[in-house]
Amino acid sequence: MKNIILIFLMLIVIAANGQQTPAFIQSQPIMISGATAHLGNGEVIENSIIGFENGKITVVGKAGASMDNSKKWKKIDATGKHIYPGLIATNSQIGLIEIGAVRATRDADEVGSVNPNLRSIIAYNTDSKVTPTVRSNGILLAQVVPTGGRFSGTSSVVELDGWNWEDAAYKLDNGVHLNWPSMMTWTGWREGNPRRIKNKKYGEQLSEIKQFLAEAKAYCQQSSVEETNLKLAAMCDLFNQSSRLFIHVDDAEGITTAIPFKKEYGIEIVIVGGRDSYRAADLLATHKIPVILYQTQSLPYHHDDDIDQSFKTAKALHDAGVLFAIGGEGYWQQRNLPFQAGQAVGFGLPKEAAIQAMTQSPATILGIDKTVGTLEEGKDATLIISTGDVMDMRTSNIEKAFIRGKDISLDNKQKALYRKFKEKYNR
Repeated sequence: MKNIILIFLMLIVIAANGQQTPAFIQSQPIMISGATAHLGNGEVIENSIIGFENGKITVVGKAGASMDNSKKWKKIDATGKHIYPGLIATNSQIGLIEIGAVRATRDADEVGSVNPNLRSIIAYNTDSKVTPTVRSNGILLAQVVPTGGRFSGTSSVVELDGWNWEDAAYKLDNGVHLNWPSMMTWTGWREGNPRRIKNKKYGEQLSEIKQFLAEAKAYCQQSSVEETNLKLAAMCDLFNQSSRLFIHVDDAEGITTAIPFKKEYGIEIVIVGGRDSYRAADLLATHKIPVILYQTQSLPYHHDDDIDQSFKTAKALHDAGVLFAIGGEGYWQQRNLPFQAGQAVGFGLPKEAAIQAMTQSPATILGIDKTVGTLEEGKDATLIISTGDVMDMRTSNIEKAFIRGKDISLDNKQKALYRKFKEKYNR
């Protein structure tokens, strides 16, 4: 009897905290008709029909296209609405941080400077209360990235639904993350007049990075080793190009210095941050180096920057032919991803290119584009239905979301609190 009471109390506590059960596997074919479908590759189909079965898209076309009527389709009328591929958050700490001000809930970094062997996926928490708030804005996949030190560790891509990290994992250890040293640094605040000065250790720090990469490459080229070096072994996927080196760097000098790493070490690199990437756009395009941009809603950094430079950097990369993704930073802030893209649209980036920068482009950069990122037959049925423009905070309203055909809950703790207090003041 005591055990029954204890279980009952635990269920009450879970319910009170808004705990959500992961969605069930798709059990019936689903057909969505009438919506404007943004395929994620720049194409748009008005009055579309999208069908999926067993988690895979089977039909993409205009309403009235031929379909197998012998199947018992569950039909969803989405007339006047919009369908998009599930949005992908890059460079996020979703599931690694719960409350930024509470140290015990932060598990995004470790002590030490060189930790490429650390795996962020191990720390990913599928029960985070933050995840549903991000998911309700259309973000269905995320790159979970470690922070801190020089080499932070490896990132993985997760679906934002699952019982545990093994269930959520979509692509494991897809890249190693390097925090580039800054050429400039700030004087201490205690001096009363903080200012930017040249980083006297920049050359030394850069040499340490090159030395470690050279050691790792030599180690990985050995046919056998007597004793495994975990830090060096964690770099081997870079040199066989099954993963990428994500270089977190903002200034133009750092970006141009990092670009030769691709050829020098025979690795694929991605620029993350890229505040000054517009100054090196042609060079990035020439060397086919992608950028994860997360500065579309920020103030100008340089004194001679245009006041709206951060808003139009995405267009500059697009015009130069650079493969880029629009991302955010942090964890709960990722919910604003579609509005970051909308900001770029307001300053010249074509609308479908902005959608592509949240779907197909990040999927390509993260190495998951064969199965997700666009609405195509044979790909995962990971998509969202919005009653309005997903990039317009005034009309965006995610009504339905599917991850590999699973009907995902869009409820979250914030919505629950809204209903609670709305009911209180409506009495």
